[in-house]
Amino acid sequence: MRRPKGIKTRKSVSKRFKITGTGKAKCFPAGRRHLAQSKNAKRRRRLGKAKTLHSTDLYRITQNLPFSH
Repeated sequence: MRRPKGIKTRKSVSKRFKITGTGKAKCFPAGRRHLAQSKNAKRRRRLGKAKTLHSTDLYRITQNLPFSH
């Protein structure tokens, strides 16, 4: 007999986003991987810090992470 599928976590989403204790989504911004020397130091520092996602994007993220909320 086959097992029922159940719900699965989107692994690509779970690697990119984390859900905080208050329910917000945290991620690192794009633009840090290469061509860093042409960006100024203030911009590079800012890209290294995690950002919180806007509440309009939060619904799509939490749908793909069923066990985090």
